[in-house]
Amino acid sequence: MTDASLNDDLRHELTALLDQAGIRAERGLIMRMLQTALRLGMENTDRLDLKIASAALGEMHDAFQLFQPFHQVPKVTVFGSARTLQDDPLYVHARDVAAALAEDGWMVVTGAGPGIMQAAAEGAGSKMSLGVSIRLPFEEKANSIVVENEQVVSMKYFFTRKLMLIKESRGFICLPGGFGTMDEMFELLTLQQTGKAVPVPIVLLDEPGGTFWQGLKTYVEEHLVPAGVISANDLDRVLITDSVTDAVSNITGFWHNYDSLRWVDDRLIVRLVHEPTDAEIASLNERFANMCAHGEIERTEALAVERSDGDVVDLPRLALYLEQRTVGSLFALIRAINELPSAQ
Repeated sequence: MTDASLNDDLRHELTALLDQAGIRAERGLIMRMLQTALRLGMENTDRLDLKIASAALGEMHDAFQLFQPFHQVPKVTVFGSARTLQDDPLYVHARDVAAALAEDGWMVVTGAGPGIMQAAAEGAGSKMSLGVSIRLPFEEKANSIVVENEQVVSMKYFFTRKLMLIKESRGFICLPGGFGTMDEMFELLTLQQTGKAVPVPIVLLDEPGGTFWQGLKTYVEEHLVPAGVISANDLDRVLITDSVTDAVSNITGFWHNYDSLRWVDDRLIVRLVHEPTDAEIASLNERFANMCAHGEIERTEALAVERSDGDVVDLPRLALYLEQRTVGSLFALIRAINELPSAQ
């Protein structure tokens, strides 16, 4: 619905409603949501569709409220089976990896249920745990760790739950699980493969000597790659390990020098912690020339739109015109940036 599709009286009433509510920021986005709600009513939308839209928006609001106080705290999401028992080596691994990350200042996000989710919450502790639970007729309520400080939100729909389990986190650890875990893991890989999400570290963590994720790698290499349905390097961005230490290092090390990226028109801006030397930039150009649609990787100041948004303007930056088919190689570029001598 465009503004033109509303009569003058409705436009004035919506504007007055925003004024009355004291809404000053992002009025255009709020207006768009109100217009969409009106469109649903004016078009005689089916009741079930209205219930889905209403519940989804409400659930997202509740989740945004849960996460908002911790916006500046780095977060890692841990996925895994709800059926894993406390004496299982995987349970111990999930608890230990969460404890190590929490000690390093990371909050741990889980699905708030039993099994691996409870193990990770135990390891992180109640103050460093956030839970996004799902209401199911046959599964326990949210575990006591996330309930203790009321740092949990309950969802009706898997799609809104999955959004919030992924949206806020700067790293992901997947332990063996069933359909739900595999769905979450493949969602992560799909978002990364298609460039719909910014690069983040993903760890597939197994029990000591376990072969669960190695079986996935074999299937990918022997079936998916030969079939041509994925690229040969699509799994390179994932660490498969049975080591808690390596899992933690992979998550935290990803952010050693790399800070963030942003698209400005068709130019990719990569923000770093440490200023690279001219020689280091030349080396990056030599290694990653295929990633540039034209021109080279070059140093840049914060662009006007970044300054306008106050978007980490003090950090050093590299810019390139990315060849879109090489988006998967961003992980290799980030690893190289983290290994620059100037960052050590």
